[in-house]
Amino acid sequence: MTAAHSPTSAADRPRLGLRERKKIKTREAIRTATYALIEEQGYDATTIDQIAERAEVSPSTVFRYFPTKEDIVLTDEYDAILLDELRARPADEPLTHSLRYVMRRAVTLGMNEGPEVTRLRARLIAEVPAVRARMFESMAATGLLLRRAVAERSGLEPDSLEVRVYAMSLIGGLMEVSMYWAENGHEGELHDLMNHALDVLEHGLPTENR
Repeated sequence: MTAAHSPTSAADRPRLGLRERKKIKTREAIRTATYALIEEQGYDATTIDQIAERAEVSPSTVFRYFPTKEDIVLTDEYDAILLDELRARPADEPLTHSLRYVMRRAVTLGMNEGPEVTRLRARLIAEVPAVRARMFESMAATGLLLRRAVAERSGLEPDSLEVRVYAMSLIGGLMEVSMYWAENGHEGELHDLMNHALDVLEHGLPTENR
């Protein structure tokens, strides 16, 4: 099997309907308002009412799209896209290589949204307990999606212990990368830190005896 263009590229994706485009526009307006307010006055001081006013929607609309304020910070449109990217990789490509490709795509998508947004999200995960707690909760849903994709590639069952440990180790490792990056003043390239984390997961801890 040869590498194919991602089914989620702009050329290959089906055009979204008007209703779905409006939903995406509303979600983005809410996110943009939230990020701006947090930058201006901090996370704790930012309220749903303020977000709704800045985004020009009702508070009930904000809650319809995002159950909590933490979800506004953490939720993005990328999970389904990245899983499609993983499934589109060549079947004979080592899984670790496929995951590196997908993680690079994840970082690229985040940076395309805006480096300042990526840095803000990482900082909030590291500094705000409520955001970090919600992140841990959301990892279960993301982990289930990843387990299914990994199972398809490995031939194992998605509920098998091996797949569960592998998928959640990856997700937990990437969360630690984000926190490490924020705690160290966003030094270094996020791509490089992601690759280093994948090296650890693939080869184990480096030791002086090696």
